[in-house]
Amino acid sequence: MIYVKRALKMSVSSVDGMASLSSDLCYDILRRLDGANLAIAACTCAAFSSISKEERLWEDVCSSMWLSTNSNDVKNLIASVGGFKKFYADCFPLIVNKDVPEFHCYDYYDYPQEWTEADYYGDEDEVENISPSDFVSIVDIRYREKTICSKVIWGIPYANGSSGWFYNSPFRLDLLANNARDDEQTDDVVLSLSDALPPSWSIERERKDGKLWQELRDGIRLSWILVNKKTKKAANLSSWSPIGGQRHWPTDKDFLIRFGSILPAKDILPCQVVECILIMKFKVVVAEDGGSHTTLKLSELSMQLGDMEGSHVNGRNSLLVLKEALNCPRSKNYSEALESCHLYSKVQSELKEKKMRYESRLDTVWILVSIVACATFCLYCL
Repeated sequence: MIYVKRALKMSVSSVDGMASLSSDLCYDILRRLDGANLAIAACTCAAFSSISKEERLWEDVCSSMWLSTNSNDVKNLIASVGGFKKFYADCFPLIVNKDVPEFHCYDYYDYPQEWTEADYYGDEDEVENISPSDFVSIVDIRYREKTICSKVIWGIPYANGSSGWFYNSPFRLDLLANNARDDEQTDDVVLSLSDALPPSWSIERERKDGKLWQELRDGIRLSWILVNKKTKKAANLSSWSPIGGQRHWPTDKDFLIRFGSILPAKDILPCQVVECILIMKFKVVVAEDGGSHTTLKLSELSMQLGDMEGSHVNGRNSLLVLKEALNCPRSKNYSEALESCHLYSKVQSELKEKKMRYESRLDTVWILVSIVACATFCLYCL
């Protein structure tokens, strides 16, 4: 890496000197860089700019970041949607959607009662142009820069048939339950001391110091890339780093981690935006010999779409939202993606509070009406 930095520094200080370097040497320099530095190096001189267009360089970048892109079928998929350079440019930045409607003190959530069934369930003609088989999910989980899980789901399992239950049921895509191909590796995804997990000898101790949870939350990374084969577009629907989670659940042996992004739903749902909810759950595995509780098994990894009221979006509208999500603005700044998620959560919390106050006022009115009705009836009987 020191050699690479010196070469880059030399290219900036003396562009004319690059003529003395062979193309093979330039290629050897650039192949050592990650995607971000490769893009920077391409802007320093004409030689680097020309060589940086080589697909092989970007293929290496993608394979080092997303191990799932190493398989031949995924390579063919990426080639069909524009190549590895375009794939990296689309999927490395995170989705940023700050177009979240704000609600003030006396505003109410505009969910028109006069919407027809077609409004709620989407335009049939538009849905017919979207097939669940158009989508491919490329998923990679990393812990402390080490890939612990790489899976690919071709299409959306159990979603065939335009009149099937999928289109009117809540959308859910479970990565662990839906292996699209029989030859795909189905080994358990396990984290242990060998993966740099800190030792935790009991759940009681973990409750007090939370060291295992802290290391897991800080070290785990999720990339969920969605590709539309028909439109030849791709995007990373994950927030890369966790945006929330719980240290223990009712079983006291589960760590639940939440990722996601905010997706546009304009002209699809009344709420105009929805949340892509990616849930990852690790279960503490107790050793048979009573040893340490530092082995974690991935027990759930799923995707759902939730609207502003917390309801899950059905399959029909989910296809429309996912298609539009691939056109979302992107940013390499993680804080911007996190900010859009926090903005959505803030607006959602305000909406819930307003609904609770509204329902409380309704309850008060009904109680008063009931009291008045009872008093009137009693006076009438007397």
